[in-house]
Amino acid sequence: VYSAFKEKKQRGTRTMSGTSRPQFVLFGSSIVQFGFFGEGWAATLAHLYARKADIINRGYAGWNTRRALQVLDKVFPKDARVQPSLVIVYFGGNDSSFPDPSGFGTSVPLEEYLENMKKIINHLQSLSDTTRIIVLSAPPIDDVALNIQFARSNGKPSRTNETCRVYSEACLELCQDMNIKAVDLWTALQKVEKWQEACFIDGIHLSPVGNKVVFKEVLKVLKEADWKPSLYWRSMKNEFDEDSPYDPFFDDGRPYNNLSNWVLPDNDYWD
Repeated sequence: VYSAFKEKKQRGTRTMSGTSRPQFVLFGSSIVQFGFFGEGWAATLAHLYARKADIINRGYAGWNTRRALQVLDKVFPKDARVQPSLVIVYFGGNDSSFPDPSGFGTSVPLEEYLENMKKIINHLQSLSDTTRIIVLSAPPIDDVALNIQFARSNGKPSRTNETCRVYSEACLELCQDMNIKAVDLWTALQKVEKWQEACFIDGIHLSPVGNKVVFKEVLKVLKEADWKPSLYWRSMKNEFDEDSPYDPFFDDGRPYNNLSNWVLPDNDYWD
């Protein structure tokens, strides 16, 4: 009896809402944690999917893949009643930092980083047959600005754009080998004119322009992926999308269009 009561109680407390939407979980370091700040890419994603999916932020600034593995089972338990429909994963920028003589810090050797990413991907794939994954590669950095903001006490940089390139390309190759969708942030952000100033606020964290690039790249993957069911926003059902006598109407009495499909500023804006 107690076991049945406990299970019933757990079922009743696992969701915050009586309705159930697909879950998109964003898992990573600062690019994820700060993704809802200002015009962040995660905030824009949440806006576009407001009536279609719950966008869940599991970002941890300063983390590398070693720390991610320590909490992987807690963030993504295999026995969860509802598994995410999509997980967007970003780790690599911190891993690519230079080792500190003290032995502390975020640096992870390239081979270990790839093995850690492989473990993360394998765990996420085991959650359900319909859990999809998008991996974001390490973005570029502005070497000059980063050295001003985050230089070490000896005056040497904590990382360089070249090390970010190496980790980004290795991550993309791993995803290709594992047949995982990936976004090449290192290349995408550098396509912006004067990207160092335009895409970052401090040489490493994204500006509104940089966030817009990330959002567009993620949306492109969602649109082009041949997943069934599709996770592209236009293909997904809206919650409570039925017509209602309480819908707004024009002053002349004509019924107004069902607003469940309407996204500001205009639906065509997002194509």
